[in-house]
Amino acid sequence: MKGFPVTKRLVIFDCDGVLVDSETLSSQVMREMAGAAGLDFSSEQALEFIRGRKVAEWVGQLEARLGRALPASFIPQFRSRSADLFATELRPVPHVRQVVEELGLPFCTASSAPREKILNTLSLTGLLPYFQDRIYSAYEVGAWKPDPGLFLHAAADLGVPAAHCAVVEDSLVGVRAGLAAGMSVFAYAPQESGTAADLMAEGAIAFDSMKELPRLLDGWNTWNPAVRATQ
Repeated sequence: MKGFPVTKRLVIFDCDGVLVDSETLSSQVMREMAGAAGLDFSSEQALEFIRGRKVAEWVGQLEARLGRALPASFIPQFRSRSADLFATELRPVPHVRQVVEELGLPFCTASSAPREKILNTLSLTGLLPYFQDRIYSAYEVGAWKPDPGLFLHAAADLGVPAAHCAVVEDSLVGVRAGLAAGMSVFAYAPQESGTAADLMAEGAIAFDSMKELPRLLDGWNTWNPAVRATQ
């Protein structure tokens, strides 16, 4: 166990859409491949369709809409084409590097993506050194958001009670997972995404720029988790 003192807090970052600006690129590939299969999506629809979800889940929904199975090569091709696009166009989410550089709290990342993808995207964006061995994949835990298991596993592995954890997410399923785990949830919702109202309706504290996150986390760090847990 890579634990912290029990008085410590833990910030759990989602990866795609929170640390790395990958979801727009992935949704572009998904839109192209779905179009070739006979399903048309706008850019906004494609992004919402895949945001925060396991690839096999949204591929299954594509198949349901088509009324037929997609080729077995669809997911490997999606991952390969996405990786090619990441190699040239992937960037960190604006201002997130400064957040993790200056964050005075322990932190990790917990993602629905395979570990290989997490490592690749963090490496491409220069964020990997900040996370070291504090990387958690749903594929290794066997729990995908909105199941809280991934977040609970990360907290337990690092020796921090769930009530002492804050989750930073950008998707409805991620927000639901964090709240189900008994954690505080902050939702990154840039203005152009149009997601703030829905994320707040789920119970998250929404913000539209990573520049705002340190102030929010500073405020959260002054809360009494024991009192909050009884409310």
